[in-house]
Amino acid sequence: MNKTKFVPKTLEIGQKGEEIALSYLQSKGYEILHVNWRSGHLELDIVAKDKAFLVVIEVKTRKNADFGDPETFVSRDKQTKLIRATQNYVRNHGVTQEVRFDIVTIITSTGKVQHIERAFYPRIRH
Repeated sequence: MNKTKFVPKTLEIGQKGEEIALSYLQSKGYEILHVNWRSGHLELDIVAKDKAFLVVIEVKTRKNADFGDPETFVSRDKQTKLIRATQNYVRNHGVTQEVRFDIVTIITSTGKVQHIERAFYPRIRH
């Protein structure tokens, strides 16, 4: 009996998007440090170095933009999780440089890649 692993279509699209994003970032001179770095249930898609910055990159891939631009799906809740994961990353790796949060979006039907630098900033609670 041949057991083939079932991979949901959305997961395939996401993996393809990450491959495209990695290629794009490397072509721009980014040094890729980690892909799909995990801390418990939290995950960072791509962690890279760009000049003096440690850059945490969230990759959003969609077949098309029928339901909105991909970056609009990085909600405040998702940003909070990314920030928490980044705090763990910084602590675990002894990072001393400034951290930047970027988003790379990919629309597979058109091949459009968009890189949004400084897409969001950590919120400070009082």
